[in-house]
Order: sequence, then C-alpha cells, then structure tokens
Amino acid sequence: MGGVEDESEPASKRMKLSSRVLRGLANGSSHTEPVAGSSLDLMARPLPIEGDEEVIGSKGVIKRVEFVRIIAKALYSLGYENSGARLEEESGIPLHSSVVNRFRQQILDGLWDQSMATLRKIGLSDENLVKSASFLILEQKFLELLDQEKVMDALKTLRMEITPLCIKISRVRELSLCIVSPSFCGLLNQNKANGARARSRAELLEELQKLFPPTVMIPERRLEHLVEQALVLQRDACVFHNSLDKEMSLYTDHQCGKDQIPCRTLQVLESHNDEVWLVQFSHNGKYLASASNDRSAIIWEVDENGSVSLKHKLSGHQQPVSSVCWSPDDRQLLTCGVRETVRRWDVSSGECLHVYEKAGHGLISCAWFPDGKWICYGVSDRSICMCDLEGKEIECWKGHRTLSISDLEISSDGKQIISICRETAILLLDREAKFERFIEEPQTITSFSLSKDNRYLLVNLLNQEIHLWDIREDLELVAKYKGLKRSRFVIRSCFGGLNQAFVASGSEDSQVYIWLKGSGELIEPLPGHSGAVNCVSWNPANHHMLASASDDRTIRIWGLNELNTRQKCARSNGVHCCNGNGAS
Repeated sequence: MGGVEDESEPASKRMKLSSRVLRGLANGSSHTEPVAGSSLDLMARPLPIEGDEEVIGSKGVIKRVEFVRIIAKALYSLGYENSGARLEEESGIPLHSSVVNRFRQQILDGLWDQSMATLRKIGLSDENLVKSASFLILEQKFLELLDQEKVMDALKTLRMEITPLCIKISRVRELSLCIVSPSFCGLLNQNKANGARARSRAELLEELQKLFPPTVMIPERRLEHLVEQALVLQRDACVFHNSLDKEMSLYTDHQCGKDQIPCRTLQVLESHNDEVWLVQFSHNGKYLASASNDRSAIIWEVDENGSVSLKHKLSGHQQPVSSVCWSPDDRQLLTCGVRETVRRWDVSSGECLHVYEKAGHGLISCAWFPDGKWICYGVSDRSICMCDLEGKEIECWKGHRTLSISDLEISSDGKQIISICRETAILLLDREAKFERFIEEPQTITSFSLSKDNRYLLVNLLNQEIHLWDIREDLELVAKYKGLKRSRFVIRSCFGGLNQAFVASGSEDSQVYIWLKGSGELIEPLPGHSGAVNCVSWNPANHHMLASASDDRTIRIWGLNELNTRQKCARSNGVHCCNGNGAS
C-alpha cells in the first residue's frame, strides 16, 4: 500500500495535495506548496481503509483498494486532476500515503536533506533499495549544485554523502570528473534542451518510482498496461485472428471468426486466353501480376476500394510465361518465359525496358536483389547468374544449382539465394560466406515460397503435402499441411494474412485451401474455379484479399464474406464482378 494516514488531516486536504503534486509531476514543475503534516504521519504503514480486504468482480480476484488506486493514478496521468481528487475523496482511498506525498513534494521542491530523512520513513525493508534511491537523490543534488556553480558544495556532497554509500563506484568516478573537467559533464548531460547537467526533478521522481514497490508508488501507466495486456492475450488466443489492432475494442471481448478470412469471390478476371499459371501481388498491394500459358503477363491495378482492373497486358515472350517478380519499389516487373528470356517492364507505362538472354541457353526463373540494382536468374544449364540492370553479368554459380522448372528467391538482406537444386532438395546458398545448406525431402519438390521475415520456407511436394521449414539457423521441419490434391501439375502456395499467420495453396481439385500456419489446421477449401488452381497470392497490404490463378483461364479475387450487392455480374475490361456465391 502506501503509509499511515494523518488522522488529524481531513480527507479533502489530502485530496487537494495529491492533485497538486501530480500536476507538478506532469508539467515538470518543482514549485508546489509544501506538504503539511504532523509527526503522527511520519511512518508509512498499510493504509487503514475500511473494507481493505474487499474484492470486486465475478472471480473475486480484484482487490477494491488496488483497483481504485490504479484508476485514480490513470485519471491523474490523463490530466483529469479534479476527477482523480474526487475519486480519492469519495472512496476514502488515497492514491499515496501522506508520507509518500511529503516525499514526492520534497523531491519536486529540491529539499534534498528533508527528502533523504523522509525516505527512511516510507518503510522500505530492502536496505539496498534505500541506498539506490539515496544515490539518485544525492546525484541530483550534486548536479544541480554544479549547475548553480557551487563547486565546493558539490564536492562536499560527493565526498560526505555520495561516496559513503559505497555503491555505483564507476558512476562516482564519472561524477568526480565533472568537477575536475567540466567539459566531461557534457557526456552526462541529461537535459540537452537547456544544457543543464541535472535532469528535471519530475524525471528524477519517475526514476525513483521505478525503484519503489508498486504498493508504495503505483507505476506509471499501470492501468494502460493492464488493459493492453488483456487485449494482447485476447488477440493471441484468437484462432482466426486477421484484423488490425486498431479494430480491437474495449467494449467487447475480441474474437475473429472465419468471416475474417477471405472466402468469397468478389471478382473474376478473364483477360487471359489460356491457363493462368501464376499470380503475385506487389509489395505495396497496389498491383497484381499474372502469367499465362498464352505467352503474356498482365499487370492489374488494385484501387483503394479493393477493385481490380487491367492496367497493362505485356506481350513479347515467344513461350508461355512461367514466373514474375516485382522490384523492391514495385516500379518494375520481371517476367520469365519457359526456357526463353527474362524481360524487365516499367509498371507505369507497360514498356519493356530490357531483355535478358544467355547465349545458347534458356532462362527459367528470375528474382530481384533487395537494393533493386541487380537481378538474378536461373539458366537451363542449371546455373544461377547475377547481373546488373543492363545485363552485365556480375557473378555466376555453376553446377547443379537449379532445375529446369524452378522457383528462385533472394533473402531481404541479399545474402541468401534459394532454389530447387535436385528433385528432392532445395539449395540455400550464402553468396557472401560461400556456404551451402540443403533441405532434403523424401518426395519430389514442385515449388517453394519464402516468408517475409526470411525465417520460413513453404515447400510443396508431389505427395499432396506442404512442409513448413524453419531456416533461420538449423533447418527444421516444423509443420505439415494436408488436404489439397496434386498429381501432375506445379501447384504454388503462399503465406498470408496478418503477420503471415495463414498458409494458402492452389489444388488440382479446382479449390483454394487455407490453413492456420501455427497448428496446420485446415480452415476450409474455397470452391469456385472450374480447373486446377495453380497459384495463390495474398495481398500483403490488405489481409482480407486473396488472388488465385487457374487452368480455367481466370483469376479470382477473394474477400470477406460480407453482403455486397453494389455489383451484380457486370462485365467490364475483362473483369467479371460477382455477388459472392462461389462460381458464377
């Protein structure tokens, strides 16, 4: 608690004092009226409040006195001083004991000798704690004396009061250097705004408060901390959590349902003339790129309402387009034809900026380095090459580095290149340390996807499983996802949702599958396509938007299962807008 109340002092006076002290702390002022009190209130003991042991709440675990004091503390911290004082007065539960109030006032007024005497009367049982608090007080006294150019008084405080505490010896040496070399004090400057050596007294009081038991002085923002803790626990316990923190409310317990998972078809994009093999959202979520067997790629634009429209159709490849990759700033796009060339496109204009080729060989995959100055591509001779934007080769890793059908990823620090090097193995190449690691699988690997934080790798296998590997240090298989159908085609999966807490994948049974990443629990398959779903991509900026590409020549945009009748089967610009009831 705090300490003994002065029975001779009326409650209203105590309340007024508490308000003034807190106001002084809030604005950093040290000019507050001194505390009045008799010798009866010098020692701090548990506050003698009637109903001291009362509990409130249905579980019987909240002590009424603690609850009221924390609320009062919050009111003062928010600047509601009259309300805080009224709560203390009406409840009969003071925020602090009269001894603690006196101590706080003495600190704010710079009455160092008196505050040292009162410190001993607060009732702290830990002598080390008392010494630490004394050191902070005397250090403040010492520095303020230096600020007032009272060097001899400061030296006396250092020798006669601080040094005998026999603690923080290195700090004592630093303080002594402030006398010998005033310029050294600049290194200890804690108030750069006015050049003073000493911190403000309000800051000193905050530091002292951190030392004291919470029953004596309630920590700052304690109520906010408790409420935040409750919300975080609710969020972490939310199985389907996929909503932003700002959407959480204190008015109700937080619980996301499956309705926070994109499971309703909002649009069907129909501008490709053949199977759509791949889709990928840009980093900022404003664009979607698709690649097709019709030898074209398309850049789609996502407006602020989540509606997707065709921006550019990219033609020029002589073979089906098998992969796309966004530049780090989303201003350019790489596309790769099957055993053909890599093309670099300007997103704004749709212009082809450069064509990358390797004499006598076809290119099979592409990726950007994180600085946007270099690209990387896989070659049909199973090598991986790095070049600048003009095509000048910088480095080439030869040997069995990649397969003819392969994904290629580069970590966000640019140090690690990841590719499928054998049918059952993935290569993780540290290009700086010249070190190789391998993920070995018992089944044929068809594709993989790297998480945004570079920690996890999703590996799709021919045996209708997806494996989650932790690649941060030791390679560790941490989860398996089952339920999808695969027998012949390359099916790609992705991470998605808030904090990438979900895994989504295409499937040969024409459905999209979504799992919880942590538990591997299948949430539900999403019907709608009429052909194999080859690839899915989750919008990194909109956790409620998912895209899927299919052999039925369409791309489906999935969103939340909310009633939305503003668009009913309207066709425009190769886009078919649905009412959300699955297949259209």
